[in-house]
Amino acid sequence: MINIKEDEKLNVKNHSCAHLMAQAVKHLYPEAKFWVGPVIEEGFYYDIDLGDNTLTEEDLPKIEKEMKKIAKDGKRIIRHEISKEEALEQFKDDPYKIDLISRMDEDETVISCYSQGDFTDLCRGPHVESVKELKNFKLLKVSGAYWKGDSNNKMLQRIYGICFETPEELENHLKELAEAAERDHRKIGKDLGIYMMSDLVGRGLPMYLPNGFTLWNLLENYIRNKELDRGYVHVQTPPLGNVELYKTSGHWDHYQESMFPKMEVEGEEFVLRPMNCPHHMVIYGNELHSYRDLPLRIAEIARDCRYEASGALKGIERVRTFCQNDSHIFCTLEQVESEFKGVVDLILECYQELGIKNYRFELSLRDPEDKVKYHPDDKMWDEAENMLREVLNDLKIDYVEKIGEAAFYGPKLDVQVRPAVGNEITLSTCQLDFCLPAKFDLTYVDADGEKKTPVVLHRAVFGSIDRFIAYYLEETKGALPVWLAPTQVKVIPVNPEYQGEYGEKVTKLLRENGIRVELDNRNEKLGYRLREAQTKKIPFTLILGDQEKTDKTISYRLFGQKDTTTVSQKDFVKLLQKQIEEKK
Repeated sequence: MINIKEDEKLNVKNHSCAHLMAQAVKHLYPEAKFWVGPVIEEGFYYDIDLGDNTLTEEDLPKIEKEMKKIAKDGKRIIRHEISKEEALEQFKDDPYKIDLISRMDEDETVISCYSQGDFTDLCRGPHVESVKELKNFKLLKVSGAYWKGDSNNKMLQRIYGICFETPEELENHLKELAEAAERDHRKIGKDLGIYMMSDLVGRGLPMYLPNGFTLWNLLENYIRNKELDRGYVHVQTPPLGNVELYKTSGHWDHYQESMFPKMEVEGEEFVLRPMNCPHHMVIYGNELHSYRDLPLRIAEIARDCRYEASGALKGIERVRTFCQNDSHIFCTLEQVESEFKGVVDLILECYQELGIKNYRFELSLRDPEDKVKYHPDDKMWDEAENMLREVLNDLKIDYVEKIGEAAFYGPKLDVQVRPAVGNEITLSTCQLDFCLPAKFDLTYVDADGEKKTPVVLHRAVFGSIDRFIAYYLEETKGALPVWLAPTQVKVIPVNPEYQGEYGEKVTKLLRENGIRVELDNRNEKLGYRLREAQTKKIPFTLILGDQEKTDKTISYRLFGQKDTTTVSQKDFVKLLQKQIEEKK
C-alpha cells in the first residue's frame, strides 16, 4: 500500500484535499473551528471542533457531496503572506489558530495562509493550483481526538480521507483498504476468540482467551523445541528489576523514556522489565565459566513491559506488555561467525515451515556522528559491524545497510517482513554486543588460563509472540494451518438425536489421538452449524449422517470448500496426523 506522506505529488494533493474537506465542513457547520490537518501515510485528516454537533460515518457522504460541489466550482488556491500581528487579528475568533500563531517563533515574521474562495486557513503549503484538481477523493472514517493529544483537553472530531490523481488509483486503494479490513487481526482476533481488551484492566494489556492461549502455547512449544534441538538452555526471570540493574546495563540512560515509572518498595527502586538481557547477564555471571562452556545459549519466553503512547497502541501488534522469544548467546570472538550463522539458519528454517516468504535483511549500523545514543568505542563498533558484514557476505545473503538504526550497544541484523497488507514489520533480529558483557564484568577462562570477556548475540526469532500472532492472523486471514488451529476438527451429526452417540464416539477417538476437536450436538439446523464452523475457520468439519454411522466412516469438508470426502476412521486419523506432523 502506497505511503502518501513519502510521495511528493500525492502529499501535496492530500494536503490540499484536507483544506477542501475543511471548507466543506465550514459550509455545512458554520460554527466549526479547525485545529490541524496533516498528511499521514494513509492520506490525511483534520481535527475539528464542531461544538454540540457529533459526526458519524453516516455524515461523511454529505460532506463529500459538498466537497465535490466546491471542486466543480474550480476556485484557485492562493497563497498569502501576513505578519504575526495580522494573523492574530485575522483569526482572533478562533482559539485553535490563535494557539498555533502564539507558539510560532518571534523571528517568524511572515506567516503563510492559503485561500480558496470563501475559505482561508493557516498553512505552510504547498498546494495544488486549483480545487478542480481534487476530484478523486474519499472520506474514510471519523473518530475522536483530544486537542494536542492531551486527555485533559477537549475532545475534537477527526475526519480521515484520501485523495488520488485518477479514479482508477482511488478505486484500487479502496480495494486494498477493504482487503486490509478483512485481514485486520483485531477483527479476526475477536471473531475467532483469540484475545480481548478491557479498559478496566488497562489499555494495551491483552488477555488471551482459550483459543488464543492454545495458539500461544503451540507457538511457544514450537520455538522452544527448535531451541532445545540446537543446544539452548531455558531459564525464567522476574518481570521487574532493581533500577540499579538497568543503570549497570545502560538502559536507564538510553531507554528510560520507553520504561514505566519506577516504584519504591522498602527503600529499593524497581521498574517493570522492558527487556531481558540484563537478567540474563546476571545469570551468566552467577558462576565461573571456561572456554569449554561456550557457546552458552540462554533462552526465555519472557514477559516485558514498555510504555507506548495510547495513540500508538494497535491490537496485539503494539501493546504495553508482551512476551519476547528471547535468547542471549555467550560465546568467544572466534565463535561469533558460526553462532551468527546458526541464528540465521534457525530464522530461515522457521520461515520456511511457517510459509513466510516475503522478507528481506537489514544490517543496522550506528551513526558515527551520534556521540550520545551509541556506546563510545569506535574500535568496538568497527570490529562488530565488520564481523556481521563478513558473515552475511559469506552466507551470500542480500541485505541493505541502515545507518543510525543499531542498538546503543551494538549492530544488529533485522529481518523485515512485508505483510499481505500494510507496512513492513521487523519480525526477527540478531544483535552483536561487546558492550554489556563488559558492563557486567562477565568473563570466561580461556585455554591459556587468562580471563577474557565473552561476546553476546541477542536473538529473537519471533520477536514478540504477540506481534507474531497479529502478523500471522493477518497473513492467513485467520485460516490457520491445521497444526496451529486452536480447534482442528468440528464434529457435526446431521441429526443429534440419531447420530449424536456416533458423533461422541468419533470425538473421543480423535481426542485420544491428540486431535483438538469439538462436538456440535446442539439442536440447531445443520446449515446453521456448518456456517458457524466456516465462520470460525476450523480446518476440518465432519458431517455424520446415517450412512456414516452405519459404515463407521467419516465424511469431512475442508474449510472454504463445499465438496465432501468420505474415508474410514483410521484413514482420517492418519490424514490429520500427517498434516500436523508436516506442518502443512
